[in-house]
Amino acid sequence: MPDFKLYRRILEQSRPQWLAIGALFIIGLLGTPLALLGPVPLRIVVDCVIGHEPLPAFLVPLAPESALRSREMMLAFAAALVVATALLVQLQSLLSSVLRTWTAERLVQGFRTRLFRHVQQLSLLYHDAKGSSDAVYRIQQDATAIQDIAIDGVIPFVTSAATLVSMFVVMMHLDWQLAMIALAVTPIVFVLARIYRMRLRKRSREVKKLEAEALGVIYEVLTALRVVKAFGQEERESTRFATTSMRGARERTRLAFSQGRLGLWVGVATALGTATLLWVGASHVLAGQLTLGQLLLVMSYLTQLYDPLKTTSRKIASLQGNLASAERAFALLDMEPDVREHSHARRIVRARGAVEFENVSFGYEPDRLVLRDVSLSIPAGTRVGLAGRTGIGKSTMLHLMSRFFDPSSGRIRLDGIDLRNYRVSDLRGQLAIVLQEPMLFSTTIGDNIAYAKPSANRDEIIAAARAANAHDFIAALPAGYDTLWASAACGSRAASASASHWPARSSRTRRCCCSTSPRARWTRARRRASSKRWSGSCAGARRSWWRTGSARCARATC
Repeated sequence: MPDFKLYRRILEQSRPQWLAIGALFIIGLLGTPLALLGPVPLRIVVDCVIGHEPLPAFLVPLAPESALRSREMMLAFAAALVVATALLVQLQSLLSSVLRTWTAERLVQGFRTRLFRHVQQLSLLYHDAKGSSDAVYRIQQDATAIQDIAIDGVIPFVTSAATLVSMFVVMMHLDWQLAMIALAVTPIVFVLARIYRMRLRKRSREVKKLEAEALGVIYEVLTALRVVKAFGQEERESTRFATTSMRGARERTRLAFSQGRLGLWVGVATALGTATLLWVGASHVLAGQLTLGQLLLVMSYLTQLYDPLKTTSRKIASLQGNLASAERAFALLDMEPDVREHSHARRIVRARGAVEFENVSFGYEPDRLVLRDVSLSIPAGTRVGLAGRTGIGKSTMLHLMSRFFDPSSGRIRLDGIDLRNYRVSDLRGQLAIVLQEPMLFSTTIGDNIAYAKPSANRDEIIAAARAANAHDFIAALPAGYDTLWASAACGSRAASASASHWPARSSRTRRCCCSTSPRARWTRARRRASSKRWSGSCAGARRSWWRTGSARCARATC
């Protein structure tokens, strides 16, 4: 992405915080006169107390009359000026720090929220291909780049530029030759920055990519930890993580080397500038063109002038890394959802439940169809079970019903209307889904049951739990339905694996029972061909589900 476009998008994203950023900019500019004032007491002591020069004209209105007549009082005035300057610098720094933190948090939080909302709208194909870790890294790590660029990058750059110009003007007033020598280093630094800019950006992109890959290994292994343990592959996965992390370490080392080379050349350039200015400045003092205090003032300004230039290498590397992160974050925002909602999509409050597949074909890859010309009609109020071998497309049909995907060809109708003509949120509100894998969120058990219907009252939640044969288990917990799931999972009643899994298993059914959706769906990967019934605790949950779903059209895949 071109830098201009990237900066424009960062500016647009920062618009809600423009007022706070403007205040930060003004506070930052207050540091310019304070930076100019810092070396002045030293000049007063050298030229006016030790020497015989008069007090600088701009300080005469601020100094008491006694300081103009007595060297002791002038020394006291210089000491007071040191304390006052330090106090003002600290106050400016405190105000800037607090406002910067508040603005940065608001800025990053808004960007992360926008990214998170967008990620939820993306197709499952994206998440299946990229995994959760890529999106998590972009939201949690890459999103902070907007703070580093808009606040920690642009504002200090502008305020430093203002300070540089102010110091240059003062140095021109004292000795124009020294001012030109000091300024001659600046173009060299900008040329070096231009040379290393794209090299550092490229390496920063690779570092971000490898860090996301290492995080992906962690997510993948911890998510499937039971499988890893079952096959004794802990050492293999540790080796895979170490290999991926080492690739990132090598790339970060290359990035540090490129950054160090830039710092080396910048350090050499500023050292040459300092040496030349010292040589010429001392010559001017010996020739009587400059006082010793003025030379010390110029050297102090030169130190403040060159300090930002010496850290340019780190700033440039940091900026390129932040720009690489911003590119990744905005690239995520640029990904279009596969399932789009028409601008005039129809509202639906309560569907009758008639479903029709008409010549439906679909494939997760363009050249590999999972469903081919499927046609069927399910009248409202009908229970249907889909049975077949793994990979035949049972879960895919349910995903198409929910519009997680759209058919490659053909259409699916609900009550005679194409699903694509309904509002997505309304359509999914007609479906109660019992997922294949148990899933509990880190909230109370009651909130987990009411997940499909957040407005459900306590009586409805208890009724759903009773229907799923889970009320007695929940009521026996110390806080009942207000028990946090993390506490329930770690309690004595969940010490065994079967006890700890039961809430997750039955919670799938309880959510479905609590939902008011007219169509309920149970998904299961497969069953043995010779099996005629479900077994274990899941069978009880399913019987409860069939019982409570008698007024609904329900579909189960086996």
